[in-house]
Order: sequence, then C-alpha cells, then structure tokens
Amino acid sequence: MSRNSWKVRLTSGPVSIRPVERGDERAWFQVRARNAAWLAPWEATSPVPSDTPPTFATMVRRLHLEAREGRTLPFVVEYEGRLAGQLTCGGIAWGSLRSAYLGYWVDEAVAGRGVMPTAAAMAFDHLVGAVGLHRVEVNIRPENTASRRVVEKLGFREEGLRPRYLHIDGDWRDHVSYALTAEEVPGGLLARWLAG
Repeated sequence: MSRNSWKVRLTSGPVSIRPVERGDERAWFQVRARNAAWLAPWEATSPVPSDTPPTFATMVRRLHLEAREGRTLPFVVEYEGRLAGQLTCGGIAWGSLRSAYLGYWVDEAVAGRGVMPTAAAMAFDHLVGAVGLHRVEVNIRPENTASRRVVEKLGFREEGLRPRYLHIDGDWRDHVSYALTAEEVPGGLLARWLAG
C-alpha cells in the first residue's frame, strides 16, 4: 500500500468517504451523542473495566499512525456534505492473505437511504483496486439486522458464525462473518450496487 493510498476522498452522489481528521471532533461527537441509544448495542467495549476510552485527538493520531503503517484506512462517511458515520478498513494483512475487514456505523437519521452500502462499496473498490487487496470481510452480530442488510444488499457471502468473537456492549459476542473477493465483482462493487 502506498503511503498515501488512504488519503483519498471517494464520492458517489450525495455519499463520500474521506480520512477522519481532528477537525471532525465536534461533528463526530454531535452525531454520536444523537445516536447513543441506536449505536450502544453494537459498540465495541473493552474487556478490561479500568480501560478509559481515548480522547478524539488520541483516536485520530492512532488511526493515522496505523494508516501510515499500512494496517488501517480510517474514513468518515459524509451524506450531503455532513458527517453521517464512520467506516474503518482495518486488520489489513499483506503477503499471501491480502485481506482486511470493514467496520462501520451510520447516523440513524440517514439509515435506509443507501448511505452505508454506497460507502462500503466505494471502500471495497478502493481496497481491491488502489490498495491491492484480495478479500474483504465484515463481522456482524447476528441480531444486528440493519448492519446485515448492508452487506447482504452488496452481495457479500455469509461464511459462518464466529462464537464469542468480539467484546461488544459489555460481553464477548458471537458474530456472523461475511466476505467478498476481488474475483466476485470484476466490474467493481459500486457499479454493481448502483446498477441494482
């Protein structure tokens, strides 16, 4: 991955993804506060009770460091020019695996408008195109039907259950694993999504 392949702005209609920046702090916190109840059941938590969440500036610094090291692409999602969520391409592995995972959340006010499927499709195309990865996966709690609809609309294939996979909402939770490879969408995922 080139040093700057994460410093992109990708746009399709009213939806854009771009790197998260320190200047996003106010808008990010406003959206998160407005969506606290909507996001709480799906939020990653620490299994160590004494861990305190990092400040926004610390989070951005850590994500930028991981991006420069080729491990993460940290994006915010914008809808009609306003911050509407976050999409992180993480766990980037090189060598013979060339894989990553997507994690995301979206403002409830724009849910159901195709914002996150569009953002995820753009991220997938960037990962398999400019970045040069082969496989992208998404792991979702089985009961998170809204998030599962995102990947199902995009044609990600369900691969199975990962028991007690991530610490979410205060406990180790099962996740359903979905994946898609570059060969499965030779014309690009965004084009396929927009074509219906």
